[in-house]
Amino acid sequence: MSLLMDTRAADIRADRHPAPPTDGQLVRFTLDGDRSAFDQLIRRYQRQAVAVSYRLLGNVQDAQEVTQNAFLKAFTSLASLQKHEAFAGWLMRIVSNLSLNFRRGRKTRETLSLDDALGTADRASQNLVAAGEATIRDGNPLHRLQSQEMGERLQKALDQLPDKQRVAIIMFTMEEMSQKQVAAAMKCSVEAVKWHVFQGRKRLKELLKEHL
Repeated sequence: MSLLMDTRAADIRADRHPAPPTDGQLVRFTLDGDRSAFDQLIRRYQRQAVAVSYRLLGNVQDAQEVTQNAFLKAFTSLASLQKHEAFAGWLMRIVSNLSLNFRRGRKTRETLSLDDALGTADRASQNLVAAGEATIRDGNPLHRLQSQEMGERLQKALDQLPDKQRVAIIMFTMEEMSQKQVAAAMKCSVEAVKWHVFQGRKRLKELLKEHL
């Protein structure tokens, strides 16, 4: 009797707290005309999309612009996604491609002003904590200075990596995406992801060896 009651209680709790819809379900709902389903996908992946774009571009305004364009492109191209559950990797591929294209185009435009450059450096120190530098929220001014300097050096080192290595490092190491998701985003094999991450880490160690 007690086992039956426990099972029923578990069923009741499950009904009260249903599991959130999967990416695949939200994609199907969107294709069926439910725009709110795509809004859920935006909320689910907006932070990660902006983070990936930011680390490729080093400018938060550019990253936000690219991310908006990426979600718009994802929405208009959603019917072309064959595996609905692979939405995350597919979206990050759009984000990374648009970011790299934006980055190449930006080189032909005027360079950042001094104020913009200083602002970008400060934001880099705040957003690259996950990559391993000391926390910026530490009350020690020396630690904050060291964190800012390390954030700037890391961003500059990332900028020197080949595109594939940089994307793999950002997605796998910094954003902690699975190798399978990164492979989907980069449209390559898992083994290729491992290789790009290995080579990227090796190159970063060389670039940062004087500061580690």
